[in-house]
This record gives sequence, C-alpha cells and structure tokens, in this order.
Amino acid sequence: MFHRTARVLEHVKLAERTFRVRLHCPELAATIRPGQFVMLRLPNTTDPLLGRPFALYDTVLDGSGAPVAVDVVYLVVGKMTGRLVEVRAGEDLQVWGPLGKPFLDVGAPDRVTLVAGGIGQTPFLAYARELLGTRGFGGDAPRARTKKVSLYYGVRCADLAAGVDDFRAAGVDVNLASDDGSIGTKGFVTQLLESHGVTGPLVGCGPEPMLHALAKLAAKWNVPCQVSLETPMACGVGICFSCVAKVKTPEGDDYKRVCVDGPCFDAAKLVWE
Repeated sequence: MFHRTARVLEHVKLAERTFRVRLHCPELAATIRPGQFVMLRLPNTTDPLLGRPFALYDTVLDGSGAPVAVDVVYLVVGKMTGRLVEVRAGEDLQVWGPLGKPFLDVGAPDRVTLVAGGIGQTPFLAYARELLGTRGFGGDAPRARTKKVSLYYGVRCADLAAGVDDFRAAGVDVNLASDDGSIGTKGFVTQLLESHGVTGPLVGCGPEPMLHALAKLAAKWNVPCQVSLETPMACGVGICFSCVAKVKTPEGDDYKRVCVDGPCFDAAKLVWE
C-alpha cells in the first residue's frame, strides 16, 4: 500500500454533480487492480478529518505504455465531496491504496454482465478493459477473459448518467434505464436486465436494494453473481471495524470487513436484511 501526496492532473465534470479527478501516482497506477479502491483526503485540514473511499475508475498510461495516473469518479453528496469539487488541477490530494481485493474470478464465459445503479458504474470501466483484454492491470499483461461485456446502468434521470461514452469507447454494450424515462428504458435497471433474458455471470455495484434485487435474480436464473459494496468506511485498512457486512459461513452467520475482505463479495454468501 502506498500513502502519499498526489498532484491533480485533471478535474472534469462528467454529469450533474459527478466529476472525474485524475491523480499523478505512478506507483499506485502500476499496482491497483479493478475492484480495488483508494482513500482520498484533503491535505492541510482536519475538516473533514477522515478520508473517503473511491473506486478505481481507470488508469492512465504514458507514451511508452507505463501506468502513471489513476482516475476516480465521484458524486457530490456530502462535506468531503462538496470540498473535493473545489480542488483544481495542479493542487494536491492525499491518497493511499490500493485497498481491498479485486473482483472475483469469473472464469472464461462468452459474456459478462455488469449491473450498476447510481454512482455504481465507477468500478466497471477498468474492469471492462481487463475482461476484454484491452488493458492489463497490476503488472499483468492484457488477456481477454470474455468475448463480450454488457453494462446495465440505471440512474434517476438523464442528467446523472456519467461516463456512458467512456464505456462505449471501451467496447462495452451499454443498456440504460432511468426512474423518470428521460434516458433509456423507464424503470429499475434490474427490471431492464430481467426483460432481456437469462445472462451471467453478473457483477453488480450500486445501492443495496438494487444489489439485493440482483442477487434474487441471479438465484432465480442460477447464475454466479458478485457485488461490490458501497459501505461507508472510516479507515479503509481494517482497523476500525466500521464497515462490516454480514455473511453466511458453514458455522453460521459472521461478519466481514468490507475494506479488507471485500469490497467484492459473492452475492449468494451475503445476508440481505
């Protein structure tokens, strides 16, 4: 794990209240894998005191193909992100990572289906590149794991759809849903997914009700499903035990720390309450 101050190279708006920040951090960019995350903290302040977790969106390569920067995408929802949006290119942020574990192995299926709700698309761009074999991460050479990646992405309204062009440019088949019908199909993203018929394996990230619905659909279809949890965290390194998830074990229910045991879990092993 690296803990350092990183220079902001870019800070751009992707959608309503949604921004992408690019950090120059070659050591982190060379080691982080899709599914993992970083903690970011504003320097020279104690308000807010704690860092916040942000999923890897993508890595950036230099002219020789070496990874030199990481991208994260965030939605402005509270004090930290409200102040983060004020940071400009050329300024610094404190960053530590890579944290957590990568996405679980899906084998070599013909198709992998990613399901995102709200800001839950953010872990999936790098993952789609890895699955399709157009980019290697963590020092690995590119290797195709599937022939096709589909993204089912649900938002409340069209103004909140962020990064859609990035996914299409990466070769991902994008299917959109919105609560108000202003973009894609009107309704929940899991309803859109179900209407298209059985597919899998499934990988989800988003609000817990959406993930629970996805887990039920996976069980109905009898297909593998993993989910990346958006559990609030305080430390990010497993010390504070504030981000536990209830899981099933052979000995009975137990708790796992999302920051070190996840954030990616087999949906069938989670206890949905």
